[in-house]
Parts: sequence; structure tokens; C-alpha cells
Amino acid sequence: MTITVHHLENSRSQRILWMLEELGLDYSVKRYERNTKTMLAPAELKRVHPLGKSPVIDDDGQVVAETGAIVEYLVEKADGRLGPLGHRESVLRWRYFLHYAEASLMPPLLVKLVLGRVPLFGKAAQKRIQPMIDVHLDYVESELASRPWFAGEEMTAADIMMSFPLEAARGRAGLDKDRPATIAWLEKIHARPAYRAALERGGPYAYA
Repeated sequence: MTITVHHLENSRSQRILWMLEELGLDYSVKRYERNTKTMLAPAELKRVHPLGKSPVIDDDGQVVAETGAIVEYLVEKADGRLGPLGHRESVLRWRYFLHYAEASLMPPLLVKLVLGRVPLFGKAAQKRIQPMIDVHLDYVESELASRPWFAGEEMTAADIMMSFPLEAARGRAGLDKDRPATIAWLEKIHARPAYRAALERGGPYAYA
């Protein structure tokens, strides 16, 4: 059976399309547009999952939500491909960055995005959150300066998970040429054939 990806424009779900392309798994895309005023997902997504969020996949009746959970599900489905590498240190790094992307890196980026839409006090508040983001960006830079991929010498699902917050940071939170290892990593993933194929399947994506 073909996996159905419930894909919201300009969202975390772009990573799932990329992963499916890297794994060579058959899938179809059901695309959803954001509300132009609120930028929220449409109510239609609640028919797929009670929270009405994306990404969600449907694999022959098995519905899986949350990006990290979907990524682990797909690694298992693909017999471990893009999963943790052999030695202990790489396995721990794989697991760490798989969760760090959403648990630690994404929250301050999201706060800055929300504050940017708040009139009057939003810009002042953004200045207070930026130093917190810079701590994360400096940490990521130091990690990527020491090895080509987040878990080690090969690309894994950890890199796929880290893509969205770093793409968002480049567009909105100060990630630029002053952190060359991170920028080089972004350029490297954007050049991958599977990444480009995922863009074609998913439609316009503001962060590539």
C-alpha cells in the first residue's frame, strides 16, 4: 500500500516527504493550505487526527502523527535505513539530535515567529529571545564544524529532523554566513536529489 502524507504547506511535514524520497518508499501527498489570516492549518486536518496538525501519515490504516514519531516509524519500516549508525557514540548522537530538533531548538524559534506578529511590543520582545536562539545556533555550528553530518560520517534521519528548524533560522532568526559550517550543511542537503524531488511533490516551500 502507498503511504499517504497529510502535508501542510510551509511546515514540518516537508521533512517527511524528503525522508520518503531518501528511502524510496511509495507515497502520495494530500496537501493542505494554511488560513491566510491566522496561518493555522485548516479544520479539515482534524478529520485525520484529533489535533488537526501536520504531519500525519496513513500507512494502510495505521495513522501516525508527530514528526519524530513518524521518522522513527519510517526507519523501522525501512529496516533501519537512515537510522542510528553502528558505534555507540553515533547512536547516541542520532537519538539526541532526533529529539533536540523539536524539544530544544524549535521552541525559541517559534516564540520569535509568534512575537513577530505582535504589534508594538513584538519587536522589543524578539530582541530578548534572539540571544537564546544564538546559543543554539552556536552549538549547532560547533557540532557541524567537527563532522559532516549530525550523527557522524553519513546522513541519517537526525539530519532530516534538524532541517526544518535550521531552515527557519536562516530565514528568520539570524543564521547566516557567520556560521559557515551550518550554511554549508544546508546547501548540502538542498542539493540532494531526494530533497529536490520532495519539493516537487510537496509544492512551494518557503524555506528551501
